[in-house]
Amino acid sequence: MQVECFPPIAGASSRVLLLGSMPGKASLRAGEYYAHRQNSFWRIMGALCQFDSTAPYEVRTQKLLKAGIAVWDVLQSCSRESSLDSDIEEASIVVNPFEEFFQAHPQVIRVFFNGAKAEQSYRRYVLPKITPTEPLEYGRLPSTSPAHASLCFAEKLAAWQVILRSPASRNIRQLEQA
Repeated sequence: MQVECFPPIAGASSRVLLLGSMPGKASLRAGEYYAHRQNSFWRIMGALCQFDSTAPYEVRTQKLLKAGIAVWDVLQSCSRESSLDSDIEEASIVVNPFEEFFQAHPQVIRVFFNGAKAEQSYRRYVLPKITPTEPLEYGRLPSTSPAHASLCFAEKLAAWQVILRSPASRNIRQLEQA
């Protein structure tokens, strides 16, 4: 089944970009990022940015924008039967237009990946093709997906706190263009 991502949640004050790989079936049905009730993304964002994680979607997205956080996916479209990243057919991958995104949002200086697949896809398909005006800082975070159950909520929350730290934190590394 061919699936497509949503437009980015991004604003003029967005300095941090959080990237997933591709919305799962629950998100696609709802038309909302991270809509699966067991995904911990909104609980983590609510805790970090001090808002009610059960508020209406529009309220939550506005709170992210107010906190300077943008959300998007690495993949624009792909073929996948389930919601699992491991089911993505590599030959079907089309990536989002990051060159355009970074030109439209030059204030974004930090990029965090919600899990390994998002980072791997960005590294493989996006990084060799972009030339940001400013060097970007990158970091991979533990996936908020319910499929990634090796960490409890408190451990994920602790790891995700890095998005609120100032740039050039020693916990963030630059991705090499290889």
